Amino acid sequence: MAILTETPDGPLVLSVEQVEEIGRELDALRARITENLGDRDREYIYNVIKAQRGFEIAGRGLLYLGFLPPFWLAGVAALSISKILDNMEIGHNVMHGQWDWMREPTLNSRVFEWDTVCPGDQWRHSHNYMHHTYTNILDMDRDIGYGILRMDEAQSWNVARLGNPVYAFILMLAFEWGVMGHDLEVENIIRGKKSWSEIKTLVKGQWRKASRQVLKDYLVFPALTGPLFFSTLAANFTANIVRNIWAYSIIFCGHFPTGVQTFTQDETAEETQGEWYVRQMLGSANIEGSKLFHIMSGNLSHQIEHHLFPDLPANRYPEIAPEVEALCEKHGLPYNTGGFARQIGSVWGKLFKLALPPFLVKNSSQAGVIVMRRGQSTNVSQTDTVSPTEVGV
Repeated sequence: MAILTETPDGPLVLSVEQVEEIGRELDALRARITENLGDRDREYIYNVIKAQRGFEIAGRGLLYLGFLPPFWLAGVAALSISKILDNMEIGHNVMHGQWDWMREPTLNSRVFEWDTVCPGDQWRHSHNYMHHTYTNILDMDRDIGYGILRMDEAQSWNVARLGNPVYAFILMLAFEWGVMGHDLEVENIIRGKKSWSEIKTLVKGQWRKASRQVLKDYLVFPALTGPLFFSTLAANFTANIVRNIWAYSIIFCGHFPTGVQTFTQDETAEETQGEWYVRQMLGSANIEGSKLFHIMSGNLSHQIEHHLFPDLPANRYPEIAPEVEALCEKHGLPYNTGGFARQIGSVWGKLFKLALPPFLVKNSSQAGVIVMRRGQSTNVSQTDTVSPTEVGV
């Protein structure tokens, strides 16, 4: 194995051999888990589904006594948990194909729908394909800022960026609607880069899905509680807001804390499997917490492991996380992890900082990792000029 080199105060250097070794080790880890899938995984997802349905039934039932504040609050709490489980640990993971191996029709990634306004097929394109293929590649991965936020110093600044934290706050409250509109590329519509004919089918699908969700949450279920119509409507609205805030916070903690790196298209052209793995590890972050915390986050608290293996059942991420961390330590790669308060604080700090014009703020010092590619010299010194195809910045 080639030795990892570190120049004085300079970036880490991964040789071609190391990158290939990382790829082999992660392929072997994936194969081992895949071969071991079975009854305990099946039992896990069925238990989560049972819990989600139980919380929804309990929440709906409690709202029939919603005229009493304790019952209203309990109903909101139960519905919030139900929606979080449905979106995070069930919907997100099922639509990644994590449970297709079970051959269970209700858990089929191609047809599954979740309790949110975004149609499943559109989410599978914008998230499964665009985001997971081009993770943290500038101008390719639209999850870097979702088209409205400045989340990286490489993104241009203009006076509209001053609203960065305000836009983020609005997105947090309306996150399911932001996810729904993601595939439309609204910023490109405004700039005239996309026409109505290009988005017509998307809009029709969004209208069908969103209208059903609005009808269910804000008309049918409130009407079923009779005189408590407005009390139930408010409870459903509150549960949706709680789910939105939670989902936004978990997802942003996994993608945008300090230390997460972005990449250019040149750097990632014609990637090998090993180089793709390295990009996923450098472009993601984990959140530390209890077993319950990980379940409620859909195990996206293990975002590094999820980006490496998006179609492995998420209940296995806690099991493989120590091995991935050990692999990073072995090769000198950073393993970005921390408590929820630390990671979310880092995200909001970045949102405020990147709202300001560049001349007012100091550039972040990036812990750069140079990934050597075939044909490149391994003699890198602190004063060497490093080409864009070598560095993840």
